[in-house]
Amino acid sequence: MASNDERHLARLRARAYEKPQELSRLGFVMRGSIIERFSRCGSPGCACHDDPPRLHGPYWQWTAKVGGKTVTRNLSEEQVRRYREWMENAQRLDEIVYELFELSAQADAILRGLEREAAPASKKSKRRKPDRGTPRS
Repeated sequence: MASNDERHLARLRARAYEKPQELSRLGFVMRGSIIERFSRCGSPGCACHDDPPRLHGPYWQWTAKVGGKTVTRNLSEEQVRRYREWMENAQRLDEIVYELFELSAQADAILRGLEREAAPASKKSKRRKPDRGTPRS
């Protein structure tokens, strides 16, 4: 009969095997951030220079680090929808990877416990004195 630890390990393994299937359903992923911007133009008589100003926009911008450099792109409404979906997919990817690390840590703890139980009882090993860096003759 399997122990509770072995049954728990089997459940962890089953959950870990589900994670690649979740990855296959993600689709495209993208990092970065999207901001909405409003701006003033260069025409002095434009309403964007009034008090209070009526700024031009909204303009959407995506910014991310690509190859160690900051990249910024202006986006259309359609691109904003697409990028947001891909960025949500990237967040889910991070969650799945984190869950795999957590499942692995739990499995490791169980396996180490089972290994300790299976190991024969041995005498404590004598601790060696640390080498003080003194030359030996």
